[in-house]
Amino acid sequence: MQTLHALIIAGLILATPVPARAQPPAVPILDGQVVPLWQGAAPGAQGTEDRDIPAITVFLPRTMAPNTPAVIVCPGGGYGALASNHEGRQVASYLNSLGVAAFVLRYRLGPRYRHPIQIGDARRAIRMVRSHATEWRIDPARIGIMGFSAGGHLAMTASTLFDAGDAAATDIVDRAGSRPDFSIPGYPVISMTAAWTHQGSKRNLLGEKPDEELAKTLSGELAVKKDTPPTFIFQT
Repeated sequence: MQTLHALIIAGLILATPVPARAQPPAVPILDGQVVPLWQGAAPGAQGTEDRDIPAITVFLPRTMAPNTPAVIVCPGGGYGALASNHEGRQVASYLNSLGVAAFVLRYRLGPRYRHPIQIGDARRAIRMVRSHATEWRIDPARIGIMGFSAGGHLAMTASTLFDAGDAAATDIVDRAGSRPDFSIPGYPVISMTAAWTHQGSKRNLLGEKPDEELAKTLSGELAVKKDTPPTFIFQT
């Protein structure tokens, strides 16, 4: 079964290439480095603690070849915590064993932060890796997103609500597109409207009485479209 999973994930990582984006000035990247997603305060930040500073932690394969594929990893935790060990660091180590660079995302959580803060953090992480693809030796056309439980919902949302970037942005990271090239949601929270919805995740993300139309927009079973990237959903 592990071999099957590895083959499927490898197939997604070999997604159809797209043209490379313009690259920003060189920024050093080190294994284990924590990279804040914004210089200065992140949009909507309510403080200066770690919980207010979205970031990616870098996990690199032993041999970093040019055009290495990369995965943004979103730990679960019901949008109220982050399971950053077994759904973050351990997953990154497995991806590294396949020759894949991994970036574990520390996104902001409810009830302190509500939508759209979380999707903004995920999009920014994809843009960050893509905009630094050349100097980080990443293939800009093979950058995926993977998530577990509520992190799987975030990965799904990033795969259905994305944009091509803003070519006129003064921040060069914002010029990169936020569409992942593939998506791997693991036992994900999907719906925000069904009777079986994980209510804790919904409450942390949207509050006690969310707008019904917004909840539909954030329900993956209703949001898939023709340009949603190749996706492998697995359940345990």
